[in-house]
Amino acid sequence: MAETLEQLIDRLRQVEAEVEAAFAARAATHAVEHEVVRDPAGQPCFKADALRRQKAHRKGLGLTRVPWPTLVTMPLIYGMALPLFLLDVSVSVYQLGCFTAWGIVRVKRSEYVVIDRHRLGYLNLVQKLNCVFCGYGNGVIAYAREITARTEQYWCPIKHALKVKGSHERYAAFQAYGDAEGYVKSSGAYRERLKRGE
Repeated sequence: MAETLEQLIDRLRQVEAEVEAAFAARAATHAVEHEVVRDPAGQPCFKADALRRQKAHRKGLGLTRVPWPTLVTMPLIYGMALPLFLLDVSVSVYQLGCFTAWGIVRVKRSEYVVIDRHRLGYLNLVQKLNCVFCGYGNGVIAYAREITARTEQYWCPIKHALKVKGSHERYAAFQAYGDAEGYVKSSGAYRERLKRGE
């Protein structure tokens, strides 16, 4: 007997959980091998010997060897810091006001914007700066996406008629395009799940 769409989605979520558990186990093994420990604040750091071994792999800045296309595009790259910062502040204020008013559990920014690669001893100053920039930029985009996804779930949990590439993880559970009855029946349930943090 063919599985229903809901059964397939449940099975997919089970496999995703298994994959996450496998990644966590691999990360734990990797942390032991590379002597990653936690400081008193819970931040990852390295034992002195491990950090010394990492620093042996660090390359100099070598600014004279930077290819000219990289030099030309650097203002474009780092120029994105301001729009990203404005997006960060904007969505934070938006969710503070709207999610509080609607009773929705707020998105934890710290789960999305993670800045920790600057602690790696094998990166030089420029590489660390690049890692901070990328960690911040990708984190802010993911944070904004989750806020937008929760807003969509609250107001319009309806799938598009056309295929959407790269849809967020909440999208799969939205109502089918054109299903007016399903939308009316389920809108309250979608909102209740958000209020419970689901």
